[in-house]
Amino acid sequence: MPTGRATLDLGAIDAVVLDTDGVITDTARTHAAAWKRAFDELLREQGRRDSVRLPPFDVEADYVRFVDGRSREDGARAFLDSRGIVLPRQGRNGTEALESLLDRKTRYFLDEVRAHGVQAFPSTVALLHELRRHRTGIAAVSASRNCGPVLRAAGVDDLVDARVDGLDSQRLGLAGKPDPALFLEAAQRLGVPPGRCALIEDALVGIEAGHRGGFGTVIGVDRHGRIRQDMMGRGAHVVVRDLADLTVIGSHDGTRHPVV
Repeated sequence: MPTGRATLDLGAIDAVVLDTDGVITDTARTHAAAWKRAFDELLREQGRRDSVRLPPFDVEADYVRFVDGRSREDGARAFLDSRGIVLPRQGRNGTEALESLLDRKTRYFLDEVRAHGVQAFPSTVALLHELRRHRTGIAAVSASRNCGPVLRAAGVDDLVDARVDGLDSQRLGLAGKPDPALFLEAAQRLGVPPGRCALIEDALVGIEAGHRGGFGTVIGVDRHGRIRQDMMGRGAHVVVRDLADLTVIGSHDGTRHPVV
């Protein structure tokens, strides 16, 4: 199915699980900018040490391929592996350590949030209000440990019934995407089986996780129109450019309610 309008049938699902960064809040690019700053510093230092020039982190290609949707550690390791760089957890003789890289990325991300705030996508906010009007369960999921502060900063934390984030992943030992553990935990907290849940994601690993987790409807959000085919290949049932293109069919009378 081409990227375009799609339908969310509340007669077929009882809850909706949404990724946070890039679906609820416009923070995927904030994460990407923070990663670029942290990775580029590392690459420059590594290049100086080895007397070579290492190509900088590519926000378009590298972020989507290696980092987007993954936990901090999984994303960092995936990118560093692609460059043949292995970081110890503990730095030695002034060398970088993985934990310090991760902490620096988080600091850069929070600096951006404090300086510029967080915006929720208007179409997503409209969808959340529509789902609440229909008493449909809503969960926000993120691999980030900063999901709570981000939702509060965007003013949408009171629109979700459950949240599963990087802190839960660490505490409960949940595997990161593309493993479906985070999403399955969200469905469990909502008290709804995955087959009766819709999942909305903008990251390829998240789409794959929804497919592997057996979610009844997997909706991809491809805001730039670049990865629709990849999303369909990973298991998305439909792909839209924005959630304004998603029409909710009410479970009571079958009437259509465009999300505007």
